Amino acid sequence: MADILLNARGLKCPLPVLRAGKLLKTLAPGDILRVEATDAAAPKDFCAFCDAVGALLLESHEDGGVFFIAIRKVD
Repeated sequence: MADILLNARGLKCPLPVLRAGKLLKTLAPGDILRVEATDAAAPKDFCAFCDAVGALLLESHEDGGVFFIAIRKVD
């Protein structure tokens, strides 16, 4: 298993989700994609994204204006 970090700070919707989708395709099942984003819509967007692609949303929290999101690729 690997953890990959996507720095999406400063990017506005839909760029964080689009970049995450592209990167998630390159990961192996079980790998975790960690995203750091500053767009206020990121938590809601990534929840919908995980539902749409069948990934597992492991974590979503905010600290100091940065949203930290962890997604596990299922298959």
